[in-house]
Amino acid sequence: MKNFTIDVKHITRVEGHGNITVRVRDGEITHLELAIVESPRFFEAFLRGRPYHEAPHITCRICGICSVGHTMASVRGIEAACGIVPSEQTVLLRKLILFGEHIQSHVLHLYFLAVPDFLGAGSVIPLARTHPTVVQRALRMKKLANDLCAVVGGRHIHPIAMQVGGCSHVPREGELQDIRKRLVDCREDLDETVGLFAELKFPQLNRPTEYVALKHANNGEYALYDGDIVSSHASQVTSPQAYRSRVLETVVPHSAAKHCASPYSHEYAVGALARFNNNAEQLHPAAKAVAAQLGFTAPNTNPFYNNTAQLVEVVHDVESSIELIDTLLAQPLELEPIVPPRDFGIGVGATEVPRGLLFHEYALDKDGNIEGSNLIIPTGQNLANIEADMRAFVPQLMSAGMGKEEMTLHLEMLVRAYDPCISCATHFLDIQWED
Repeated sequence: MKNFTIDVKHITRVEGHGNITVRVRDGEITHLELAIVESPRFFEAFLRGRPYHEAPHITCRICGICSVGHTMASVRGIEAACGIVPSEQTVLLRKLILFGEHIQSHVLHLYFLAVPDFLGAGSVIPLARTHPTVVQRALRMKKLANDLCAVVGGRHIHPIAMQVGGCSHVPREGELQDIRKRLVDCREDLDETVGLFAELKFPQLNRPTEYVALKHANNGEYALYDGDIVSSHASQVTSPQAYRSRVLETVVPHSAAKHCASPYSHEYAVGALARFNNNAEQLHPAAKAVAAQLGFTAPNTNPFYNNTAQLVEVVHDVESSIELIDTLLAQPLELEPIVPPRDFGIGVGATEVPRGLLFHEYALDKDGNIEGSNLIIPTGQNLANIEADMRAFVPQLMSAGMGKEEMTLHLEMLVRAYDPCISCATHFLDIQWED
């Protein structure tokens, strides 16, 4: 085919609404867009004038899947603006609940959104009939992760225990022991999951790009909760407080979400594959073993292997959660007083959520009310890179002699591989009416 148009209205099995449009004339791409058509969310406007301590409970409503991650970035941004240093116990509990969110989100994506493509199913519904044990395994792991979030955060989504300056609730010893046992039992489900993914054949698309993630340079920890900003394209390490020098936002006419660029390249990628490419040596030994079993090494420049990176991270998160619970159980868990603000100013919180690097910046007035905020979502950072991947992928699909329907499926699979959270990313809407 040398002349064709692909027009996908609302890509399926992603969060939110996005369209794919590709036009090819005489074998050349004349038009290619990933248009985000979700309505803008206005959360940055909602925050203006609100007291500082309300920010985490408002912004966690940006997303039901990443509510823990938004809470973490928010509390850390507000704490930076208030000069608050949380206790060691608070940080451990935050890291534990963040592991839980990564597990539940990755399992959701891998089993319910990505796997149906490889098993020839339109959704997980027919798989419940044809592969019931696979679906039951996924539900079991997801429930475990949700319960972990509830034990630490007070409920399964939109955690209420994570406060600016501390925690309003701590888990009971018996709750942590029960979660620990279930995490240990989960190893069998993970082994089965690794076996399943070892049999999947990913499309081949190797397009080198810049990968950006948080990293701990000194303590050897696989950075999720905090860290400095690093890049696969530059040796420079950037503090989250200087993120505006690394993340260059632009408005594009075809999308209700902004695009992001880097000073080192026009587009870049964040997410599990970016974390793996920057931090593979800091993974838990069990996760490293799974990566080796799957033949998965860094650097990897195939965006479809973001799925594999998510699976490797699930192993890391499960094993790290077990060790973290052991640390918490070795000391008495006590409800600590909330640390009060020392001052009010400007602060940035940067956290790795399942889909990548998330920024929350807040400016507080002298009374502790929010004057302004800036929230940069992982999917917004990935959109330009997804379009660049699509532009490289279409000629490859044409050379393979694929028909329009098969090409459409592969382009949708590419978008799904990034596990986009489109609703989170929407910030801007400009309507231009034409006759």
